[in-house]
Amino acid sequence: MIVVMDQTSAPELAEDVAAALRAEDMQVLRSRCHGRAHLISTGTAPRGLAERIRPLPGVESVVDTEDALRFTGRAYQRADTVVDVAGVPIGGPAFVVVAGPCAVENRAQMSDSAHGVALAGGAILRGGAYKPRTSPYSFQGLGRAGLRLLAEQREVTGLPIITEVLDVADLDDVLEVADILQVGTRNMSNATLLRAIGRSGRPVLLKRGMAATIEEWLLAAEYILSEGNPDVVLCERGIRTFEPATRFTLDLSAVAAVRRISHLPVIVDPSHAAGRTDLVRPLALAAAAVGADGVMIDVHPDAAGALCDAGQALHPKELAELTADLGRLLTATGRVLAVPPPRAMPARPRALATEGV
Repeated sequence: MIVVMDQTSAPELAEDVAAALRAEDMQVLRSRCHGRAHLISTGTAPRGLAERIRPLPGVESVVDTEDALRFTGRAYQRADTVVDVAGVPIGGPAFVVVAGPCAVENRAQMSDSAHGVALAGGAILRGGAYKPRTSPYSFQGLGRAGLRLLAEQREVTGLPIITEVLDVADLDDVLEVADILQVGTRNMSNATLLRAIGRSGRPVLLKRGMAATIEEWLLAAEYILSEGNPDVVLCERGIRTFEPATRFTLDLSAVAAVRRISHLPVIVDPSHAAGRTDLVRPLALAAAAVGADGVMIDVHPDAAGALCDAGQALHPKELAELTADLGRLLTATGRVLAVPPPRAMPARPRALATEGV
């Protein structure tokens, strides 16, 4: 059960409701979302408890559910969520193209990539400053210097930035730059990081774990939403199966399933799923056809020399061809490509401004 308090209700009224729930042997967790206090009760509610709670002073609504998907499920919210990322909507009628290199390598690479994404019709620029790699001997990213390069390209192109957070210790630095935080497949089950990101209030893109069920994926999102952050975008990036023809198996059925179960927007990463450039275009088009809210595409101006995931990155010209194909497909289904916000020129983050690259 979730009890939503009125936005103007005093804290004392929320405590009275919490006391009423505890009197029925319910445990109560507290959260804030959309400016309202939420009381989340755990345990089996006695018959008729919701009817007794609804009339209490300060109560706006009661979601009577014992489902583990308290915030991500349709019982909590019927309407589809649209997440605003610095003026770019994810969800609704617009289809967003998020693109950029898997890893930030140097200034020239990021400049070429960012301009290529902007010219190709991408709406959000991606780039990894911190990179979780399977091998400890692979390129791990530039760290804070990579964040600075991302900030520079936002100033130049006006594109919002998405980059991955690996550790709570790095969160403050990433928050200075990122318009939306990325939680990668390896951290989907990192409850400490998910809770900290939930308290940050910044939009989040949550990738599905490579061996996670749909329910486990949505429960990971629950950690973020239960901390008061409603702006979560899900990302299907392929799951591990016995099939060796692709790096992972892209589970497009999960997109359709999630849209029935949850109100959260869901996008698809065909680059990491396939691990092959020749499959990125058909999988991206299939994602749009199945109802995804966008795609995340690896783009690199010199894919052969990329320090990370060279075999899956498109050239900016190939991204332009893909966005044109997506535009035609979306038009046929009554949807449109999301466009970047009007050019903004934010100041360079203070903590990063004096560091070299």
